[in-house]
Amino acid sequence: MTLYIHNSYMRQKEAFSPIDRTNVRMYVCGPTVYDNIHIGNARPLVVFDVLTRLLRNSYGDASVTYVRNITDVDDKIIERAAENGEDIGALTARTTANFHAAAAALGCLPPDVEPRATDHIGQMIDLIEGLIEKEHAYAAKGHVLFHVPTMPDYGKLSGRNRDQMVAGARVEVAPYKRDPADFVLWKPSRDDQPGWDSPWGRGRPGWHLECSAMSAEHLGRSFDIHGGGVDLVFPHHENEIAQSRCAHPDESFARYWVHNGYLMSEGEKMSKSLGNFYTVTDLLDEFPGEALRLALLKSHYRQPLDFTKDGVREARQELNRFYRALAMRKPALVEADVLDTDVYALPHDVTDAVYDDLNTPLALSCLHAAADAVFAAETPEEVLNATGALKAGGILLGLLQADPEAWFQGDGDAAIDALIAERIAARAEKNFALADEIRDELAAQGIVLEDGAGGTTWRREG
Repeated sequence: MTLYIHNSYMRQKEAFSPIDRTNVRMYVCGPTVYDNIHIGNARPLVVFDVLTRLLRNSYGDASVTYVRNITDVDDKIIERAAENGEDIGALTARTTANFHAAAAALGCLPPDVEPRATDHIGQMIDLIEGLIEKEHAYAAKGHVLFHVPTMPDYGKLSGRNRDQMVAGARVEVAPYKRDPADFVLWKPSRDDQPGWDSPWGRGRPGWHLECSAMSAEHLGRSFDIHGGGVDLVFPHHENEIAQSRCAHPDESFARYWVHNGYLMSEGEKMSKSLGNFYTVTDLLDEFPGEALRLALLKSHYRQPLDFTKDGVREARQELNRFYRALAMRKPALVEADVLDTDVYALPHDVTDAVYDDLNTPLALSCLHAAADAVFAAETPEEVLNATGALKAGGILLGLLQADPEAWFQGDGDAAIDALIAERIAARAEKNFALADEIRDELAAQGIVLEDGAGGTTWRREG
């Protein structure tokens, strides 16, 4: 099946054709580890995890290399460590560990390679020297800057004109710059700041340079996909293109550029002052990671997403329904006298959806149709076929990988209360079949419901 993805560089959806089918390569910008990631940072994690799963499904695990970097030297890190009175190494170690825990809780597979900026300073210096030699960069006052006018098509990715680029980059208009749009490749470091020896004095790399060096080191000078949030299009990705293509004019750098859309929170831009700034770590204290993942997948990745806690609660209810359907598989296996298996055939409607530019909302509607088929099934064979389709489709999206019993027991009383609330809502809507399904599911867990004038209460038996 052909994968179609929207290429930001060409501004259109294109059939994906890798440079080498046996060596499909993708680079995605990872976190700058100065703080715990927020839910906006989580969106690209989930989006590109799904894309990685699709690539591996198409070309095989061994033929796909997914690189996602860690930026562990940056002005934000220096400033946060000073604010905390904390050693920079301790800060980046702690926030990196929290990042890994958050990514795992969201169901994201680890990348094949996770390079750190501080391990690639030599490659960055080599890249700068090549740019200076080709007269695309120059040294001034301990800095090295990329000279933007030397690249005629600078700005093609973002589509910005010169005035917009200078304003959007928020670049320092320093007297040593040859052009206001020129950006930093290397900057001097004070004695109390991280720094490395270089031909231009002790200093540290510019942020844009880091990704150009790390992607070339681990994927080569030409590779297939470069991904990230739409907020990175300018100036970060625009500057990566400038550095990489000017340093290696015979190489293509990234052939496809894939960007996920902006994220709003509770209807507004996320802000601590508005009380709608959610870190993944804090959200995980309230919701299962799988519910956060599903909430992020319910909107098309290129569209803006308004993240709300109510949306996560709805996602959790949907997962309850999916897991109730999957729970019917075990009795069906016994009745059909067949062995349980983890091998499931991918349903065509789900693959058609996700291979069409990662249309996860449509794919999720297909999963609901599969759940409908489970509940409507009249024979064990029909249950097995429908649950198999549901499970396989879920796996492709990074969902439904828990055991149903563990899912409902994992959150203890909170999960039971959520199911009871769902049952109450179903009864109010006169959906008595769903209400009965929920009662039966709870009964299978030893939970007895008692409906009375004061509402529904529950107790454990045995």
